[in-house]
Amino acid sequence: MAGARRKLLLMGRSGSGKSSMRSIIFSNYSAFDTRRLGATIDVEHSHLRFLGNMTLNLWDCGGQDAYMDHYFSTQRDNIFRMVEALIFVFDVESKELRKDIETFVLCLRNLYEFSPTAKIFALVHKMDLVIVEKRQDVYRALMKSLEDTSAMFSFQVQGFATTIWDESLYKAWSSIVCTLIPNVTVFQKHLQTFADISEADEVILFEKTTFLVISHVTNARSPGFRSDSTRFEKISNIIKQYKQSCSKLRAQFQSLSLRGSDCTAYLDTMTANTMIMVIMSNKSDSRGSTDQIGNSENDGDSDDSFASEAENNIILANIKIARKMFEKIEMMNPDAR
Repeated sequence: MAGARRKLLLMGRSGSGKSSMRSIIFSNYSAFDTRRLGATIDVEHSHLRFLGNMTLNLWDCGGQDAYMDHYFSTQRDNIFRMVEALIFVFDVESKELRKDIETFVLCLRNLYEFSPTAKIFALVHKMDLVIVEKRQDVYRALMKSLEDTSAMFSFQVQGFATTIWDESLYKAWSSIVCTLIPNVTVFQKHLQTFADISEADEVILFEKTTFLVISHVTNARSPGFRSDSTRFEKISNIIKQYKQSCSKLRAQFQSLSLRGSDCTAYLDTMTANTMIMVIMSNKSDSRGSTDQIGNSENDGDSDDSFASEAENNIILANIKIARKMFEKIEMMNPDAR
């Protein structure tokens, strides 16, 4: 069966930060590495295998005026036909915001003609340059204008406030890519089953290369886990940087387990294209009761170590058992759901 191809247009005026975010998400650049990137020349094509049966065909369109003129004249049919999603990047400190919005309108007009079902995303970028107290007001004001404009062409625009310096970039791109995955609800269903069987507090499924979040479930009995709404994207950012550090040391990242005072996190390969993180609350410490009958502290430590190893083996076994099912979901025909 032929894989699904999703054409994404990444557009915006020159210097808005398009290539930087693309390099961070898809090419493992750090935010500091992007300083050496030059301006995009015309259109740069990237064919990115995402999960087993889907390819993202990303068109990074140079934002210089000369290229923009061609996009909206001689290249209209080539650029705007069969587009799955437009990701338009706005530089929040642009001195020509009116012109930026006019360019956005031209994109909508052409998409209305050539790809009327395309999804529209607006990234209000470089938000780190705006003082914290004004960020929400600046973002909402621009999005209100974009929403009104999009409605004129029967489109709904979804917006994100982003910067390359924190997890907001991963949150935006995870949300965008999830709208393109045909089997995302099936992933969600089976991830919930996995969490219930494993008695996990939280389970997150990541795409292996980009570490974008594909799906996640949180146990209803674990309300404390919901206190940070950007926790998944923070994990993406941290693990991506850790993988980069491993690469610099010529070491291959495969799996990870971290034990804290309240919970333990297990990160392991689920399929060839995904990784799974399982969060388990630590069992209540029984050392107090055993100490009362004369057991030493070392005995307690040994018991804890044994329990931890047993739990680790159970989680890894559950992942191994679930692996075949998740491999099937990746390759599933979306019409067969």
